[in-house]
Amino acid sequence: MIVRFGDCSSYIWHEQCFFPPSTINIGALADVINPFFWFLPFSCKNFRVFRKNTIARAFRLSYSPPVSVQFTILGSGSNGNCAYIETENTRLLIDAGFSARQIRERLAQIGRAPETLNGILLTHEHTDHTNGLGTLCGKLPVPIYCNRLTKEAVELQSETRFDFRIFSTGGSFEIGDIHIETFSVPHDAYDPVGFMLRSNGSNVGFLTDLGHATKLVIERVRTSNILVLETNHDMKMLQDDLKRPWSVKQRILSRHGHLSNEAAATVLEELMSPQLKHVYLGHLSRDCNKPELARQVVSERLQRIGATHVDVQSTFQEQRCATLAL
Repeated sequence: MIVRFGDCSSYIWHEQCFFPPSTINIGALADVINPFFWFLPFSCKNFRVFRKNTIARAFRLSYSPPVSVQFTILGSGSNGNCAYIETENTRLLIDAGFSARQIRERLAQIGRAPETLNGILLTHEHTDHTNGLGTLCGKLPVPIYCNRLTKEAVELQSETRFDFRIFSTGGSFEIGDIHIETFSVPHDAYDPVGFMLRSNGSNVGFLTDLGHATKLVIERVRTSNILVLETNHDMKMLQDDLKRPWSVKQRILSRHGHLSNEAAATVLEELMSPQLKHVYLGHLSRDCNKPELARQVVSERLQRIGATHVDVQSTFQEQRCATLAL
């Protein structure tokens, strides 16, 4: 353990064991130091008279706390999806479905900027997941990580030349200190994927666009601590909607469409585990769902199965969610 007094440092040596800097309970620190305080150098500027019950207050203890994973949903809905994850060495976006200006503004709200990004992960090529790529990656050297078919689809949509880093669906790779696992999901895109991001003992799963959850999908996200799960529509609201033709409703309801609130609740019931602590309900339809309705349906199902340890939050198109630190 290194104890710092103002501008100087001293080592506490106990039975030939060196204690490195770590997270320390301040009260316990006093108990450790008290028997040995006579051996500390008296030349330190902040060294004063020690009292047995107040010794910890005499120190300006400096140590490096453990670095957590920081996770923020910048926004999610049928017209735009984007999330941000940060570790000690790595900063990533998952999808970029808002304009570059919106992404920059929402990152600024948490004290971050696109210039510091190490990459953008793409789930698929639909514009509510790629809208900001042209401006964002056209001006900044931010690499885009996706599979080959998604790359080709994005290139057809934009004349901008991107720095693509191609992965094989079902494979895994690393960006900095984040380990990324990919898996196929059933959706009406060229080669849509879900992600499991692992870093520092934290696991973040992404299931944002899928018509149903296969056994593979369930198993790949079962170890999530945080899960972003699609709750696109309420069945009755979709059926009663007058804006969408029947053909569009059929596509949404198909096995390669989008999850309803009830279907998402069933997915959670199937993959529930003690390590799942936070669920974000994402990709809500503006016309055919309501955040409070989605949260009610999912929460009631979790209550029914006794999963009271899970925090359920709805996401919003217009604003980011609070940052979650793991």
